[in-house]
Amino acid sequence: MLDGCVPWPDEVSARYREAGYWRGETLGRLLRRWAQAYGDRTALVDAEGTRRIGYRELDLWCDRLAAGFAARGLGPGDRVLVQLPNTPDFVAVCFALFRLGALPVFCLPAYRDNELRHLVELSGATACVVPDTHNGFDHRDLVRTVRGHLPALRQVFVAGEPAHGFTALADVPADPVALPEPDASDVAFFLLSGGTTALPKLIPRTHDDYAYQTRITAKICGLDENTVYLAVLPVEFNFPWGCPGVIGTLAAGGRAVFARTPEPLHCFPLIERERVTFSSAIPTVVHLWLAAAEEGHGHDLSSLDVLQVGSAKLHPEVAERIGPTLGVRLQQVFGMAEGLLTFTRYDDDPETVLTTQGRPVSPADEIRVVGPDDREVAVGETGELLTRGPYTLRGYYRAPEHNARAFTADGFYRSGDLVRLTPAGEIVVEGRVKDVVVRGGDKVSATEVEGHLTAHPDVQQAAVVPMPDPVLGEKICAYVIPAPGRPAPRLPVLRAHLRSRGLAAYKLPDRVEAVGSFPLTGLNKVDKKALAARVAERLAGAGPERGAA
Repeated sequence: MLDGCVPWPDEVSARYREAGYWRGETLGRLLRRWAQAYGDRTALVDAEGTRRIGYRELDLWCDRLAAGFAARGLGPGDRVLVQLPNTPDFVAVCFALFRLGALPVFCLPAYRDNELRHLVELSGATACVVPDTHNGFDHRDLVRTVRGHLPALRQVFVAGEPAHGFTALADVPADPVALPEPDASDVAFFLLSGGTTALPKLIPRTHDDYAYQTRITAKICGLDENTVYLAVLPVEFNFPWGCPGVIGTLAAGGRAVFARTPEPLHCFPLIERERVTFSSAIPTVVHLWLAAAEEGHGHDLSSLDVLQVGSAKLHPEVAERIGPTLGVRLQQVFGMAEGLLTFTRYDDDPETVLTTQGRPVSPADEIRVVGPDDREVAVGETGELLTRGPYTLRGYYRAPEHNARAFTADGFYRSGDLVRLTPAGEIVVEGRVKDVVVRGGDKVSATEVEGHLTAHPDVQQAAVVPMPDPVLGEKICAYVIPAPGRPAPRLPVLRAHLRSRGLAAYKLPDRVEAVGSFPLTGLNKVDKKALAARVAERLAGAGPERGAA
């Protein structure tokens, strides 16, 4: 195991291998097997439909890239920042590095100087792979700036036109050479933690654990050679990469199609053109798709069979619109890049699908729901979720102090998620431990209030954040996006609505801000830190009552 990573205990690893969860297969070897099985079937399609890459072609491309990277001095254990948009290049680069034993460090395209410097320093990366430009931004200039501060980042490979001193990715491939295969228990790549309040931590994922994750989730989702998966979210995100995502689709012999953006005006034509059958999205994207579908979009979405929704709380009022509006089966997903995944199943009753986030995907997933004293709470009571299992990390990379707080002595990961268990064993997400407003000493769950706000016909989406108050310490500010064609809701109307739904007086918003959109993090989650800062700045300049809706 790479220095700075926390391994599973030997006896636990042996148990996972004996049970067949870990099969000793590297991700690079798995691609070789898929190429042999599926041959010239189309594996990857770009957003324009002009690049259609077969399995055998992808396998050879990865071999040639691995040889080229090796010829340029990259080798086993080297960390390589990969910051590419949703294109086939991302898949080829990562699998080439897997075969070489070098470790991709996933880096979101939205990241800039501060995040890149942090990731280079934390990972010890000596090389990076970036696009020339993406969404009008020149990533070559960005990397040049980062290298000025961190000269250890010696090599830069550019997908597109390289700048002076950089290497075009197209010039890397070389004749394949024999390479020693990594051990399947080794780290394969690094995912990013999804927090919005600090720079991301690195999550080491091994060949064994990620191969198992994609295999079990593809089985649950029933993927096969007829599956056409649309990667809507940034593919550096665990959800579209391997839940089952792109890798699970390739394992099943299906076709993965890459979207440049989650916007419905881009994705709906892709679904129609490629006859997409399966996709995954987060609630912020679902709201956009629902609004577009309800307004009428003129595209044939009839091929789309299943839409996974996860990464943030999906409120039941929104969930129940998905099937009728988009004509799809909803699969709720809860999970984390750190490991644990829970899915609703296709044979679950409608109530379970609409109101829960399902149950763990693996029989070896262990969960506890605990109170502040770390004692397990009764079924039906809300507590923090603790978990461990065959694809859940035992420690962040190079973060011993944080790991001491984030893990129990017996290896359970403290997720920070507030959940409750139903009598049947399904998980219901209630919010985050820290996603609360402490209003005069009363703790108010932001997620709870948001769920009730979105039940109002004038509200498409809601985000609740704290705002400073000299008397109470914090008050409640509700940002809302009005429903299409509806007026911006006023504070008295929403407070009356929440009272009618039985909320206590201390949970009612003190301020409402109507906006056209929410700021998003690199993982497309609502950036509540930015919203809280916005209202705090407004209050400091305008007084606490002026401007409230």
